[in-house]
Amino acid sequence: MTDNTENLVLELLRQMRADASHLENEFKALRNEMRDGFNRVDVRLGVLEQGIASILALSASDRDELAGLKRRVERIERRLELVD
Repeated sequence: MTDNTENLVLELLRQMRADASHLENEFKALRNEMRDGFNRVDVRLGVLEQGIASILALSASDRDELAGLKRRVERIERRLELVD
């Protein structure tokens, strides 16, 4: 009976080792998948940041151009005496 118990314990330990190895492999695969996903998110976030920076730069440029046009119109109105 002792041999049977020892064999049963050994078999259970082997099965536990196999299960642990399988879980470790699944964990590694999941970790790699998550890392790849985070890398893709980082790249996409970088693209979004660049796009927003470009939009802000264009917006500032448009504001400056609009302010210049406004000054020109005001000057023309003064010269033509169209201002009240």
